[in-house]
Amino acid sequence: MLKWPAVAAIVLCLSGCGAIYISPQVDAENDRVQVVPLTAKTLQRANQDPYEPVQVPDAFFQTAPVSGIVSGPRQTPKPSLAAQARPTVMPISPPPDPATGPYRIGVGDVVILASKTAGSTVQELSGLLAAQSSRQGYTVQDDGAIAVPDVGRIRLAGSTLQEAEGQLFQSLVQKGIEPTFSLEIAEFNSQNVTLGGAVAQPVIIPIDLTPLFLDEALARAGGFSSDDPESTSLRIYRAGTLFQIPLTEYLARPVYQKTRLIAGDSIFVDSAFTLEKAQAYFQEQITLAQLDQQGRAQALAELTAEIARQHAALAERRATFQDLVALDAVARDHVYLSGEVARPGRFALPFGRAATVADALFSGNGFSSETGNPSQIYVLRGVSGSDLVTAWRIDTSNAANLVLATRMELRPNDIIFIAEQPVTRWNRALQQIVPSLITSGAALASQ
Repeated sequence: MLKWPAVAAIVLCLSGCGAIYISPQVDAENDRVQVVPLTAKTLQRANQDPYEPVQVPDAFFQTAPVSGIVSGPRQTPKPSLAAQARPTVMPISPPPDPATGPYRIGVGDVVILASKTAGSTVQELSGLLAAQSSRQGYTVQDDGAIAVPDVGRIRLAGSTLQEAEGQLFQSLVQKGIEPTFSLEIAEFNSQNVTLGGAVAQPVIIPIDLTPLFLDEALARAGGFSSDDPESTSLRIYRAGTLFQIPLTEYLARPVYQKTRLIAGDSIFVDSAFTLEKAQAYFQEQITLAQLDQQGRAQALAELTAEIARQHAALAERRATFQDLVALDAVARDHVYLSGEVARPGRFALPFGRAATVADALFSGNGFSSETGNPSQIYVLRGVSGSDLVTAWRIDTSNAANLVLATRMELRPNDIIFIAEQPVTRWNRALQQIVPSLITSGAALASQ
């Protein structure tokens, strides 16, 4: 049987041969290593090392830009009466008095240019020359001008009759032609008002040199044809706005009868019992509003499609980046876990922010409560530009010091080392010694 003196001799022999278990530890006696206990005072120093975290790509912060403008609603006429019922009170909204001014020539108007013609001596002596003149009609064309032989094109659109005469005078003088002429408007085709609805005959009335009033326009249409004046109104559509005068008010107040009309006015005599006519009259305006609505819907659809495309592009960029991270193909900062940890390895520092020692310890690969020494948790950090190492020691045997671990920031290439407990070191040494003792004892017993 193997005696203890023999066992001791064998242990000493194995120790001399280097077979005894040697555990890693932080050697504070080495001049290269400076062990600094982590306290509230030294924490600030530990966090002073500059560090700029790797940032998340811009694709994770961007949103799809709005690259279009949806046009606003188009002004449309107010809807006509929707029910076949006699209104108790009809609102009155007469149009405002328009600004007065002389007639201005427009495209489609026909002007007559009258000039003297040469006569014989007999005609001159008989006094007939004064009655001889040349009259020629000219239509204002789509460019606003008339074409006069031997003179050229003269722009008259937008001019009053007096202004047009002045332009003709200048043109004739420049061409060396005797500027004796007269100018008049023969046909008024550029400006008109329309009148329809409950009248004897719908008409289009041209605007000429004399003002056109509502009573005259109704007279040209043959008057009213409504059998129910109490529910009839005159609707005037002007420049996108709908005005209304009840027929009873129109007949009772001459001021409404002398409502001056201007070019572009549309008058509709509307009866509450003949709404079909009003709807037909305003169908064109409704159609224009529908077209405008369709245009806005199309623009909105294009904008929605563009936003979806932008979202898809951003999602693809984000997914690609995440795949690269999963394949470890993206430059990352890491710290390393060593010693008594659940699984030695590396801990990736997060994007865009700093991580703490507690983040690494509690990541799942950190402190091993069975074998680790809570009083000897070290953060090993190399000193820039030298081979010196600072070992920040965190003593968590007092659990309150874990607060310091939540405040100490990690830097790239830090090494978190956790020393083993004494009993762990002794247990591992025995695991190596006992098999050697058995082998050595068997050898001695066989001698």
